[in-house]
Order: sequence, then structure tokens, then C-alpha cells
Amino acid sequence: MKNKGFTLIELVVVIVILGILAATALPKFVDFKSDAANAAAQGVAGAITSATAMNYAKFQISSGAALSISGTSVACSTLASTTLIPAGLPTGMSITGSAMSCSAGTVASSCAVTNSTNGGTSTATIYATCTGP
Repeated sequence: MKNKGFTLIELVVVIVILGILAATALPKFVDFKSDAANAAAQGVAGAITSATAMNYAKFQISSGAALSISGTSVACSTLASTTLIPAGLPTGMSITGSAMSCSAGTVASSCAVTNSTNGGTSTATIYATCTGP
């Protein structure tokens, strides 16, 4: 009668190969935390960018119904207005940057969204469409 099964050497070789695969794949999965924080910051920046574009369209139709984003020194915190983002910024997010210089229909990009959740910091640029004269 012949024995069936794997030898000890075959089992050790398989375990070594699995260990090597795990050691090479693990760093790729560990970095997902920072990728998620970057994606969240980019998502909020994209939402604000879109909101300012819609605000500009609203301003073109009826200037009194839109948030005025114009002038030589517009604070970046203006972009966190409840007119643009009714629900407010998500937890851990803030708008940073120096003041923008805006004229009608131009796009300013001196403001950014900073995500400071999970112990790291991720930043994404906001492209704000300016209103007004």
C-alpha cells in the first residue's frame, strides 16, 4: 500500500512561498489609509469646486440669490459658507490658504481642503469660480 500526501519539504516550500507573497503584498495594503485620506480631501475639494461653479451660474441669473465671491482679498473661509455647503464641512476637514484675488468668471486656486483625520494630513486644491464685477 502506497502512502498518499505531501512530504515535509513540499509543505515547507509552500509555506515559504506564501510568506514571500505576504511580505511583498502587505505594504500595498497598509498604505490604503493615506490613500483614503487623500481621496476624501479630493472629494470635498471637488464638491466645493462644483458648488462655486453652480454659484457662479446662479449669480449670472440673479446676482442677489448667489454668494458673492469677488474682490482683491476674498478669505478662503468664505468657501465654507452654508450657502455653498449647506451641511458644512465633514469632520476633520478644514479650508486653508491665503486670501484669493477674484474677478468675474475667473478661477482662483489659492485655497485648499485639508483632511487631518487618522493622524495624517492630506490636502487638495479648490478651484473656485469667482462671481461679481
